[in-house]
Order: sequence, then structure tokens, then C-alpha cells
Amino acid sequence: MMRLDRFLASQGMGTRSQVKAAVRSGLVKINGETCRRPEARVDETADQVSWEDRTVSYKKYRYYMLYKPAGTVSAVRDKTDPTVMELLADAAGGGLAPVGRLDKDTEGLLLITDDGETAHYLLSPRRHVDKTYLVHTRQPLDPEAARRLETGVDIGDERPTLPAKARLLGERELLLTIREGRCHQVKRMLEAVGNRVLSLKRTAFGPLKLDETLSPGQFRELTEGERQALLVLCPGGGEKGDAEHPKTQAVIFDLDGSLVDSMWMWRQIDIDYLGQRGIPLPSTLQTDIEGMSMIQTARYFQERFQIEDPLEQIMAEWNRMAWDKYEHEVVLKPGAREFLERCRRAGIRLGIATSNSTELAETVLNSLGIRSYFHSVKTGSQVERGKPAPDIYLAAAEELGVSPAGCLVFEDIVPGIRAGAAAGMRVCAVEDDYSRDQDREKRELADYYITDYGEVDFL
Repeated sequence: MMRLDRFLASQGMGTRSQVKAAVRSGLVKINGETCRRPEARVDETADQVSWEDRTVSYKKYRYYMLYKPAGTVSAVRDKTDPTVMELLADAAGGGLAPVGRLDKDTEGLLLITDDGETAHYLLSPRRHVDKTYLVHTRQPLDPEAARRLETGVDIGDERPTLPAKARLLGERELLLTIREGRCHQVKRMLEAVGNRVLSLKRTAFGPLKLDETLSPGQFRELTEGERQALLVLCPGGGEKGDAEHPKTQAVIFDLDGSLVDSMWMWRQIDIDYLGQRGIPLPSTLQTDIEGMSMIQTARYFQERFQIEDPLEQIMAEWNRMAWDKYEHEVVLKPGAREFLERCRRAGIRLGIATSNSTELAETVLNSLGIRSYFHSVKTGSQVERGKPAPDIYLAAAEELGVSPAGCLVFEDIVPGIRAGAAAGMRVCAVEDDYSRDQDREKRELADYYITDYGEVDFL
């Protein structure tokens, strides 16, 4: 069962706001009866849903092959450049996102899907999925350069590239297959052999080959054969992946930015705290302290800003500054309260794993009236290492009496996502304004991504 608006958006009928408006306008029927309630529940496998008398058939996941044109960025949204998702406007909605990224000036095959398991598998550094590029170079290529590319080259990282496959097509044309996804890797590999890339086109990704009947900017759904080939490569994806997941026995939430909308508050506290001491807020501060426990953050402030106050005094001042905001201004993330109730009815144990202090965690949970939902509240002061180490999630799972494999984590920042994954748990990334610049990496690292807890249909 899922919400009607979620169902329609997942089938590409529009954004959540667009489908809500359509439902309220009477354009949608369930089993022949007009329904004007976006929150109505539908059985996606049994109920017949129609939109303006057109049947909306349910597909759990959608897969599109896009011929990405140069000049677009591989992102869901961007403030300055056109994105690949704008090309899929007619198919938008339901959590669709590009799998990985191609540089702005690179064209070629890009997979777009809402199957988080398959995307995660294809992008995992451990999987070494083949990616083939047609490369045009500035200088002529010779067999020796191709041999060096095939054996691995130093591109300035900690280790050389993995062996590649290099086939010369002409004196300035090369078909290069790599098994990694490092930043600007092909361009850096060619520079390592004394050449430069003039143009780059991806022609294959795993079992998928670029459909050359598509023009740049065009897209189509994967054929059944392509979809099956993808799911054979990625055994955790599609319907099979859902069946193979252990039943969710526990859900563990990060607090700030994940369960409650409070990251704005902590930035303001940092501004006020440093401002009282005549210290401007460094632009990188929030990134620098992500995942740190409160005591680790206090120690960081002591060292970076030469603050002589004892750690306990620093933390006590932060607590005083946060207390009122937590009690009167902080709210739950969209759909969170209903999701907590849904978990309670399903008998799923709930926990908190936050880098915040115990006092403040208890304050916000009590002020929002949700403390009774939680069987465990773990804070950064109770474990040795902060995120991205898995300690706090493992401690929460132990107190909940659930194995890590049976736990689902909700996190809003990259270190937290890494912590949940390192603990052996499934992780869902949560959209938050204060980590929006991390969205691409969050989608790549997490098993799922949501903007609203009403979207969760993968328990």
C-alpha cells in the first residue's frame, strides 16, 4: 500500500505537488470512483488507478537510457547549468536520478532510474563495473601510450589506475574501457601519457550499450532485455532486491537534519558564539565539524579558535543557546510523525543515533511529543569515535537487540551515511537544505533517498 500522490509521482505522472493538484481537481479515479484525497492509500498491485480515464499501470522501478548532450550537468537540480533531469521532464517524479555522473562537456550514455539498489551497486567502488568511452585526442596516439593505459597510470591519486582496455581506432581516436569512476579519470589518464582529450563520449555502461538511434538529449525506457541484463549484473536490484533484503526490524534515525529540521539552528549558534568573541564564521566550518560529537566539536573550537574556556563550559553555553530553540522552534521533517506511527504499528523498534548531547536530544524529543516512540537514544558522548565511524549505529543496534543487517538508517550528511553503511546497515539519505551541496554524493552512497517520509515504501 502507498499514498495515492506517491503512487502517481512514482509512475512519472508529475511532481508530488502536480499530482496532488490533479487529484484534488477530480482527474484521478481509484477502481472507477473519483478520489480527491492525495493521501488516500492504494494497493499498487490490485487497485485500478486512472488519470483522466487513462489507466496508470504500476511499475515499481523505472529505467531510462539518456543520450546526454554536452553542456548539461548530471544532477537532479543545479543553480546555474541545465541538468539532465530537465531533459526528462515528461518522465520526472518518483525519485528518478542519474546513476553517477558525466562531466558537463562529456556526452553519451547515462542511466536514469529510481532503483536505488541497482544504482548503488553500479557505483560501488568495489564492483568495478566497466565503462567504455570514445576518446578523441589532441595529439596522435601510439601503441606504447595504449599499453601504458592498459597497465595503469599515475594520475596523482594515492594509487595508480586499475588496468584498462585501450583499442586504437585511428591516430587520434581511442576506445577506452575503465573499471573505476574517479573524478575526471579519462582526461587525467590521457594527460598522464602526455596527451589531452578533445571530446569524450560514453558508449557503454555495464551491460548497456548506447542506442545510436537516439540523438543527444533524447531518451527511452530500457528494453526488457536490457533491464534483465542490468538486474543479472546487479542481483540486489529490482523486485528481487526487495525480496532478498532482510525484514526491517529496527529503524535508527540521526536527529538534526534527518528527523528534525534543525540544522539552521546550529549554524546560527555558531555565528552567535563566535561573534561574541569577535571571530567571523569560517565558510567551511559546517563541513569541517560534520559527524563530530559535541565534545569533539568543542575540542575543535578550542584548538582552531584559541578558546581558553574548558570543554564543559563551551558545551554548557551551546546547550543554553540551543535549549529554547529546541523547545519552541524546531519541527519534525515532513511526514516523520506519520512514519513513526507506521513503524510502531508494524512492531519495528526505533532508535536515535546522534552526535548531539543527551540533554538536547531528550529535550527535542520530549518537546515534539515523540520520546515514547524510541527504545534507544544514543549520543556521541556514549561512543569512542564519532561518524563516519560506525560505533554509534552499532551501539544503537545492540541496545535495540537487532542485528545490523536488520536495521535501516536515516541520515542527512555524508559522514553519517558512511557510518551507517560501515555498520552493515541499509541507509536512506534525507534531503536537507543545509546539505544540498552533498546531494549527488548522498545519492551515490545511500541505498535510498527521500524528501518526505511519506515516500518510504522500502521497509
